[in-house]
Amino acid sequence: MTTYAALLRGINVGGSRKVPMAELRTLMEGLGYDGVRTYLQSGNAVFSSDHGDEDALAVELSGALEKHFGFTVDVLVRDHAYLRAVLDDCPFPAADLEAKQLHATYFSEPVGAERFASIDQHAFLPEEFRLGDRVLYLYAPDGLGRSKLGENLSKPRMTKGVIATSRNWNTVTKLVELTSG
Repeated sequence: MTTYAALLRGINVGGSRKVPMAELRTLMEGLGYDGVRTYLQSGNAVFSSDHGDEDALAVELSGALEKHFGFTVDVLVRDHAYLRAVLDDCPFPAADLEAKQLHATYFSEPVGAERFASIDQHAFLPEEFRLGDRVLYLYAPDGLGRSKLGENLSKPRMTKGVIATSRNWNTVTKLVELTSG
C-alpha cells in the first residue's frame, strides 16, 4: 500500500463548487481507498491504495466527484516520496519565511521555463518563482492575495493544457507529514 495525497482544484472557494469533506471521505472510501483523511476544507485528502498509478487514481477520483456532485473537479494525486522531494528541493529558505510567503503550484505534468518566458521576473521583485519537478515555487513576501507575480502566473495562458493547483507552505508541509504513514 502506498499513501497518497489527492489535491482537488478549485473547490469550496467563494461559496461555489461545494465539496463537504465528510462526503469526500465517504466517496473515497466507497472507491476502496484506505485510511482516508482530509485536511482543511480546500481539497486535500490523504489515502492509501495498492493501485500504484497516480494518474489513474486522479482520473478515477475526478470521475467519481463529477458523478456525485454534478461538476468537474480537477484532481492531482501524488505519493509521499514526491511530496517530500517538493519540500526538500525548495529553492527558497522555507525555514526563514512565514508560510503565507511561500507557495507551491503542483502541475499535472512537467512544465518548462519557456511556458513562463513572457514574464519579466525582475519587474516583480522581490517576488520570485522557480520551477521544479512538476511544481512551481512562488515566494510572495506580502502573501498570495497581494502578489502581482502570482496573479500573472495563474493566468489561463500560463496553465493552458495542464492541471495546476496551489498550496501554501503550511499545507505543503502538512501533506508530507500526513502521507509519511
